[in-house]
Amino acid sequence: MTIDSVPGRPHDGRKAAVVLIGGGPRAALILERLAANRPGLFAGPLTVHVVEPHRPGSGRIWRRDQSPLLMLNSLAADVTMFTDDSVQCAGPAVAGPGLVDWARGVVDGSIPDVDVPDEDLRRQLRTLLPTTFPTRRLQSLYLEWFFARAVQALGPQVPVAVHRDLAVDVAADGAGYRVVLASGAVLRADAVVMTVGHTDSEPEPRSVAYAGFAARHGLFHAPPAYTNDVDFSALRPGQEAIVSGMGLAFIDLVVLLMEGRGGRFVDAPGGTLRYIASGNEPVLWAGSRRGVPYRSKISSLLRGEPAGPPRYLTAGAVAALLEVHGRLDFWQHLWPLMAKDAAFGYYRELFTGHPERVALPWSEFLPRFDAADWYSDDRRALVDQAVPDAADRLELEELDHPLAGMHFGGPDDVQDTVADQIREDLRLRDGGANSETLGLFLGLLYVYFELGRLVPMDALTPASRPLVSGWWHGFFSYVDSGPPARRLRELLALHEAGFVRFLGPQLQVGTDEELGLFTASSPQVPSTVTATALIEARLPGPSLAGSANPLLRSLSESGLGSEERTGSEATAAGTGKVLVDFSSRLVAADGSTRPGLYAVGPAASGWSGGAFSRPSSNAAPFRDSDALARRILTDLMELPAPAPDSFTSARLAASITQLHSSLT
Repeated sequence: MTIDSVPGRPHDGRKAAVVLIGGGPRAALILERLAANRPGLFAGPLTVHVVEPHRPGSGRIWRRDQSPLLMLNSLAADVTMFTDDSVQCAGPAVAGPGLVDWARGVVDGSIPDVDVPDEDLRRQLRTLLPTTFPTRRLQSLYLEWFFARAVQALGPQVPVAVHRDLAVDVAADGAGYRVVLASGAVLRADAVVMTVGHTDSEPEPRSVAYAGFAARHGLFHAPPAYTNDVDFSALRPGQEAIVSGMGLAFIDLVVLLMEGRGGRFVDAPGGTLRYIASGNEPVLWAGSRRGVPYRSKISSLLRGEPAGPPRYLTAGAVAALLEVHGRLDFWQHLWPLMAKDAAFGYYRELFTGHPERVALPWSEFLPRFDAADWYSDDRRALVDQAVPDAADRLELEELDHPLAGMHFGGPDDVQDTVADQIREDLRLRDGGANSETLGLFLGLLYVYFELGRLVPMDALTPASRPLVSGWWHGFFSYVDSGPPARRLRELLALHEAGFVRFLGPQLQVGTDEELGLFTASSPQVPSTVTATALIEARLPGPSLAGSANPLLRSLSESGLGSEERTGSEATAAGTGKVLVDFSSRLVAADGSTRPGLYAVGPAASGWSGGAFSRPSSNAAPFRDSDALARRILTDLMELPAPAPDSFTSARLAASITQLHSSLT
């Protein structure tokens, strides 16, 4: 419902109030979990406020009004917002349709409460298959429907007010809080949850320097940002641009600047694509730390026996490490277990799904693999003996740095090598014959979820915390969260058409004042590229004090929140994230915490596993949202007994009408 500028009610003698700041999918999950857990934990009167400038449920990133060309990097079959029986949480699971079944229900009329605004989305609903990579616009409909369903599940006794506004400040107010909105409205709350998602930040010093250089020389510069929100109109047809970053933001960039400017792809022999130019395209020179794009999503099915949950990164193993070491070092204590579990998923599928490619039976390989440490000669010797083809042996360091140790004679060598890397990736991941890559994908996915469940951030050494949100999240994204395979085929077609060129690994971007041009080079390539444009293709890094979000800045200024620090006192550095404890409570500048003040998602220092996830995967976002909802409801039980509710049925009916109006 959209109720702008409605003041919240103080809890003394009245309703308890919860304010969710940010109304995207994570907030919708928490709302649904509040509904599921409330009957068993908190019977008192309650009202919920959701502060979100965009449409509730989808929020900014998944909003409907963005390019129809942009897609999820998840198959439709892998998207759900519902906690199923696999989710290990204290609250009750509530069944509901994943994206595919929801679309079928909308089409056949069994899910009637979805207003589809245009024919393109109606067509997408009709043609959606489990193997489809849906558009973000279609996902927005599902997320907004889920939000409305969560509101409905709370029932008439828990009114939900959605404020299409921006929160600018949170302040302590006795035992509760005052949330100030940009409109001037003030919400009073007993619990506040910040779910602001990815936010913009003030440019880093490096980007500020690039912007100044561009302004002096009349060049184009795009700092880190959500790609769909950047105005690229000043980038001229044929203009050469250096692109720093080859992750998902890079893929979105290529889509918007090529097909988004009128180009199109046609089928070519051998399952490849050919690009038909519109004449409006720039030329992109792309590089990154690895020098290659993210690995494509996998189309194979498992042929062998599923590996199941982690075998080595277990509760018992983590408890034993904590007992000995107190705090855990990521590289020394955790990564060897994580790597071994990822390899277990890979080799189980290779041995049980493709026995013709191995020299030992799985029953002989497994006990020897169990006994060998990841970084041991025994493990390497076992794999050498059991897997005859070196190309079938998994070394995660080589996967992370595919161009390491290569020295290129010139730019042409780089083009051929990176293009070959992309073709090989498509052969392995989209050809159907190498399902061991799916075994690796699932092994890493389970490790990603399990790590957050078993290892509180507080249990890590200070130096390890940024590794988790930095290297580990980046490696997982590179292997498991890449683009649909078609996007890489399109990239190859654009490369062959001359619109995408590759710079190599360990990209170094600079400026040349004398030439008035941006420069790009790789230590492995004996040449330098110059260009009149630079695009930093990545999301902004988190920043508390330097956030463009006024709420996060106010937390830093007031001391109610603090920035996560890593390293020893002498070398402490900030990660930019809001520091939270193991319960997701904000940690103030003086080290204290307050009940009822929480932060989750990519802006917070805790584990962040996204929002929606794969069905039947015991996904971390569902577990975490359930635990947080139960924590909030338990806190509310400590409040003074409320007086009789004065929220009238007439006002409730009007609110429900406004909700449906807002969502359609």
